[in-house]
Amino acid sequence: MSHGRGIRLFLVDGTPNGLLTAEIMNWTGHALTGPRTKLTELVQRPECGRTGVYFLVGPDPDNAMRPLVYIGESDDVAKRLKQHNRPEPQGGKDFWERVCLITSKDQNLTKAHVKYLESQLIAIAKQSGRCGLVNGTAHDYTVLPESDQADMAFFIEQVRIILPVLGFDFLRDRQKIAAQIQGEPGSEGAAPNFYMELPKYGIRATAREVDGEFVVLEGSQTRDKWVSGSSYTSYRPLYDQLTADGVLVPDASGAVRFTQDQSFSSPSAAAAVVSGRSANGRIVWIEESSRKSYGDWQSSLVEAQSANEELKD
Repeated sequence: MSHGRGIRLFLVDGTPNGLLTAEIMNWTGHALTGPRTKLTELVQRPECGRTGVYFLVGPDPDNAMRPLVYIGESDDVAKRLKQHNRPEPQGGKDFWERVCLITSKDQNLTKAHVKYLESQLIAIAKQSGRCGLVNGTAHDYTVLPESDQADMAFFIEQVRIILPVLGFDFLRDRQKIAAQIQGEPGSEGAAPNFYMELPKYGIRATAREVDGEFVVLEGSQTRDKWVSGSSYTSYRPLYDQLTADGVLVPDASGAVRFTQDQSFSSPSAAAAVVSGRSANGRIVWIEESSRKSYGDWQSSLVEAQSANEELKD
């Protein structure tokens, strides 16, 4: 059973789109984030004079469905950010729109620590597949005592907790999703199965809802193309991108299948990709054991919880 966490957020300039700091209770780490437009104010913050790791985040021009990310480290982050702010011909980076800096409140992070953190975070970002990485070949930096590596493993766990709260999802844990997918539907810790069928085309897809995401399982089938003449939706670029990325691939039977488990932001996004057109995921996805639509299944859970609370009263 997972436990709750307390995260303290502070709006530095009192606005939601300005500088923001974040801390987790009993964690020595400290996060500072803000838009590039606030870089002048950000580099004057005391955190930027510390040793730390940082993330530069912006849109990926080749993939509208994920961000482009650069992961770096420095013992003078302000200096590095000023360098990254230069035009590309002068050694800077043009793509980024937001920055997030992770330092330590007790200032015990050393250069060796942040080089190790950078190496590990780059590897995690690559494994997650949730972003494009601007970094070149990352060095596998492991020159740390065993005890320090254990400390940094805990530090990274906290970073992966705090970043999604700040709007950065590219380090989210795929292993947790995979574990819940591999469990038997309905077993402890495992999500129930949903299915969607298009009988006219012999198509069937299976999915599970895991950690706030709707995951279509490997081997599920889809239409072989986006339906011509159907209304344009934001999901058509997603269908095209998954095809370009090799997630949707024709098989020997002529059908198109998912080559891996694929996370979606909602049941409707998943349903649109499977059907090749706009679709209401709350209606077309069916919970396997109850045969209820996703919407009815979700409503029944809420009603059951309310009934239990009434009995307790």
